[in-house]
Amino acid sequence: MKGRSAAVLAALLALLPAACRQDREGPDQAAQAQVDRAFVAATEEWRRQREEELLQPDGWTSLVGLHWLTLKAHYVGSGDRIGNGVRFAFGPPRMGMVERDAQDRFWFVPEQGVELTFNGEPLRGRVRLQSDHDPEPGVIGFDEGKGKVTLLKRGDRYALRVRHADAPTRLRFAGLQYWPADPSWRITGRFIAHPPGKTLPIGDIVGTQSRMPNPGAVEFERDGRTFRLEALGQPDGRLFFVMADRTSGHGSYPAGRFLEADPPDAAGNVVLDFNRAYNPPCAFTLYATCPLPPPENRLDLAVTAGEKHYSNPVR
Repeated sequence: MKGRSAAVLAALLALLPAACRQDREGPDQAAQAQVDRAFVAATEEWRRQREEELLQPDGWTSLVGLHWLTLKAHYVGSGDRIGNGVRFAFGPPRMGMVERDAQDRFWFVPEQGVELTFNGEPLRGRVRLQSDHDPEPGVIGFDEGKGKVTLLKRGDRYALRVRHADAPTRLRFAGLQYWPADPSWRITGRFIAHPPGKTLPIGDIVGTQSRMPNPGAVEFERDGRTFRLEALGQPDGRLFFVMADRTSGHGSYPAGRFLEADPPDAAGNVVLDFNRAYNPPCAFTLYATCPLPPPENRLDLAVTAGEKHYSNPVR
């Protein structure tokens, strides 16, 4: 009996370190599970807001036209047999006339008897149409506010962008798809500041190239390798990245994706959450003018996180 009791005691003593270790790990594991649940919940909430924003009556899915202005004057409207130089998919048959003067200023003259608004107020006569490069762009409203017309400037070209709440791309929106939320793709990188005033040439899908403020780059590690993304934006503001990776055209949108991040902290750290990489507007509509990834932001890495390629049922 004494021998068996000693053996049992020895076995119990051998188990004590493991039991104590489990007791110590238990709270840590519970805390980690809570962190993971919080991460998934925050990611799901971001996805919900992302889709809600896309589906706003004037969101990116509401685009129904992009009309380049090549003449000094264009009649605009939805009618096809009344001399419209620019034909809209929605709105009054004859909305009015867009004029361009010698100083490259644009003016809009409404058709008599047509109910329109300008910047939310009833439109009664000729108005200056400011572009999206001006401090206060002009917005022409029609169809009781369901439609909006704005002026875009891309390089030395100008176009009218038309939105409408009844756009097929909005009403027949197919929903967004994502890779599973993965905390390992929430990576802390190191911000490398550029000299003040540095810019980076960025091309867009319509062939225009612009120089964008380039405050710095972020270096990060994944799978034992170091990668680098050039950031766009103003110093001390949120960082914006236009990037492509090995999934571009192989699961994600072929022309690349966007990513945003908070400014670097006091230690120069930047959190890149690739679970929040998202498609540019051009993935949803033919009428956007999206920037394209610069060569510096084409990663030799398959970013299997974030938004997948959108299957547009309207095209």
